[in-house]
Amino acid sequence: MGLPRTVTPEILDTLDAGHPDALRSRRDLRRLDGFLGGSRWISRVVRDHRREADAGVIELGAGDGRLCGLLAAGIEGVTGLDLGERPAGLNMRVHWRTGDFIHTLPGMKAGIVVGSLILHHFSDASLRVLGEMFQAFRVLIFSEPLRSRWALGLSSLARPFVGRVTAHDMPASIRAGFQAGELASLLGLEPESWRVEESGTLAGVLRFKAWRR
Repeated sequence: MGLPRTVTPEILDTLDAGHPDALRSRRDLRRLDGFLGGSRWISRVVRDHRREADAGVIELGAGDGRLCGLLAAGIEGVTGLDLGERPAGLNMRVHWRTGDFIHTLPGMKAGIVVGSLILHHFSDASLRVLGEMFQAFRVLIFSEPLRSRWALGLSSLARPFVGRVTAHDMPASIRAGFQAGELASLLGLEPESWRVEESGTLAGVLRFKAWRR
């Protein structure tokens, strides 16, 4: 029997940016991203859609700006959206908007929207609202937790190597993640208008791309 999708609060979202546990968790996340390859994969797929990228790329939940910085190395018009302030030392070519992207995304112009480990934070109802906003863009690229018992098992193996916040948030993220075939429906992406490619990795990641027909 498959795991039901369950969205629960994650500790990192409740901590001040300068809290020692938050700093440790973000270091954990950077290492996990290097292992899981989310930023590398997103960057590669963005390059495959160069024409749309030239119209601008928006990252949702840009965090420490690592992915934005990678994208801006070869693309103009990269914008990061995040609740936090612009990270120190971020590539000056990256534009930044602070605030809840549910409020800052509407009205923005770009060809591509990307995100790494961000959509699983949202309820099914909120994902439908986001999906309505996504209709304004041409390409959607997301790397999200793959909801599976295998991924939960991997997260338990990683526990000794991460801080207490990450140890709690990893399984919570997986239980809030997605299985193949779910995300397009939750976002309300109609097959008549969107093509979708999805793949799950052995490391427990769902790679999702949708583009306009």
